[in-house]
Amino acid sequence: MADNNPPRPIETTPAKNLLLTMGLNFLITIAEVIGGLIAGSLALISDALHNLSDGVAIIIAYLATKISQRPKTQKYTFGLKRAEIMAAIINAITLIIISFFLIREAINRFSKPTPITGSLMLIVASVGLAANVGGTLLLKKGSAHSLNLRAAYVHLLGDAFSSVAVMMGAAFIIFFKIYWVDPLLTILISIYILKEAYTIVKEAVDILMMSNVAGIDLNEIKKIIEKISGVLNVHHIHLWKLSDNDTHFEAHVEVKDMPVSQTAAIQKQIAEELQKRYAINHTTLQFECRVCQNLDIISS
Repeated sequence: MADNNPPRPIETTPAKNLLLTMGLNFLITIAEVIGGLIAGSLALISDALHNLSDGVAIIIAYLATKISQRPKTQKYTFGLKRAEIMAAIINAITLIIISFFLIREAINRFSKPTPITGSLMLIVASVGLAANVGGTLLLKKGSAHSLNLRAAYVHLLGDAFSSVAVMMGAAFIIFFKIYWVDPLLTILISIYILKEAYTIVKEAVDILMMSNVAGIDLNEIKKIIEKISGVLNVHHIHLWKLSDNDTHFEAHVEVKDMPVSQTAAIQKQIAEELQKRYAINHTTLQFECRVCQNLDIISS
């Protein structure tokens, strides 16, 4: 049994960026709730609730990142890397719940429109936009490599878009007195957030269920490995993601009669090919010679 685990440098988001972003979101939440209540704007309050969820999401992201960095133990031999995946699901589900609540409130507003102070709505939304843009810039780098941080990043990005929408709605209210634009914006913002949250939940669940990695064909991997000199057959393949940045591959490799020491070169060549072609960074191989009767690609 051979294992390959080369280090992989990953750009991470500093803890101070997470904490600063969290502080910005709680300040925005307070400002938008007060401004929304005074102005009578549901869109502004919906933006505030999304910002509140942003702050909570960032707290969860921060704690999950810290937990995932704890060393491996005899109980948790893979470590606690999936804490970040669990956090991503919690964040996304929170977004889904909030979005459905806001859609319901917006529908009620269509039947019971209320006057809205457009100028105050515009000022508060502008402040929210500036803070949200700052937050997305602070988290952008780390979000490319962490599903957990991506969930928090999507929270912020969605709020940046919603702030722009609220500002446009405020302009319509100021110049044309079109109050129904407020609940309409709330629904559109919520639908966008639902779409993004669904994508995150789907990807996170796939990782937890140890599904095959999207875009990798097991049959193609089998062909690549079986072209290597000395390899007769590859079977009983397993491919999964432990976390965003850890892709694992394991398989039985049937080889020609040879000393065990010669399999080291084959193992190295297989690991290098999988790393180069598919960014698989953990390769575990069981070498054998006429042992398995079932040579199917997936063991039954």
